[in-house]
Amino acid sequence: MTASPIDEPAGLRASGVLSPSASSVRRSAAAEPGFGRDVDATLRWAATVGGRIAAEESVAAVWETLAVVASRDVAAARILEPHVDALRILHEAAQQGIAGPADVPDAATWGVFAAEGSGMRVTARRDGDRWRLDGTKPWCSLAGRLSHALVTAWVDDDDSRGLFAVSLGDAGVHAHGGPWHSHGFPDIVSAPVDFDDVPAAAIGDPGWYLARPGFARGGMGVAACWWGGASALLTPLCTAAAADRADQLSLVHLGRADAALWAARAVLVEAADVIDGGAEVDERLLAARVRATVSEAAQLALDEADEALGPLPLVADAAHARRTADLRIYLRQQHGARDVAGIGRRVVAAAEGR
Repeated sequence: MTASPIDEPAGLRASGVLSPSASSVRRSAAAEPGFGRDVDATLRWAATVGGRIAAEESVAAVWETLAVVASRDVAAARILEPHVDALRILHEAAQQGIAGPADVPDAATWGVFAAEGSGMRVTARRDGDRWRLDGTKPWCSLAGRLSHALVTAWVDDDDSRGLFAVSLGDAGVHAHGGPWHSHGFPDIVSAPVDFDDVPAAAIGDPGWYLARPGFARGGMGVAACWWGGASALLTPLCTAAAADRADQLSLVHLGRADAALWAARAVLVEAADVIDGGAEVDERLLAARVRATVSEAAQLALDEADEALGPLPLVADAAHARRTADLRIYLRQQHGARDVAGIGRRVVAAAEGR
């Protein structure tokens, strides 16, 4: 059975009433001919809507908007989310009186390159009132197509990580074309980038990026994308369960996926309400719990869809095959048992008063 088209993208609230931001972005996505499928067109679209999303005071509205985009196209959400995250980081810095980069055009497209890898290290050294970056940074998505990025780098005289804004058009930036042989996100290449004496603007003091109050919120924004992408799988599962020839197992597959995604939605809403309400909470523990819960629910929905629908939509329905392949790669941003062990570590530390 082929997957049905997604008529209405998912909203986080149980009422189904979308925030004004999510409704506006949904309309603009529907009007963009290359939405999701054409990376450059989607980047241009992200540049037009990203500032409006990033300016939202409510994280609930931001996450719902990301989920709506992911429910329509997972790749589009993968492009939009880091752009919005970068803009929100710069906005948070500005609220604290921290200067941002100068001479950035309104149409700039942003990434956040904060991964570390064995044998790869980017260092930052002072050059008057500026900084220079050298080294190689792994897992830099779309570095060959973005205009700017926020990059973490080790400060040579402090051995701590700072955050730096760079223009990816600088002659000293070399974005690798791979290796990238992924069936999910085939055009959203995430590969190393070499920095050779690249001028950069420091965003805050060394350590600010990791210590800032909003650090963990970006990771929960990614979880909102996972949830939005997985929630769209309920449409073909419901269609299969409602078919004349459907058996009881079709209802079981739908019910399992629905219950898991309903619970994940509730967790996202609870986390957003806690943050928007200004409650004192360990946001890193909150983010770890949210990501673990949502990733498990999204993986379960993928597995239930595979079992309920069989191989046909994976080979005959391009949209469904693309969605599942993209979502499986996206979920690998969660590190499974290692991240769950981190939750346990934080729980033990809290119990011991550390």
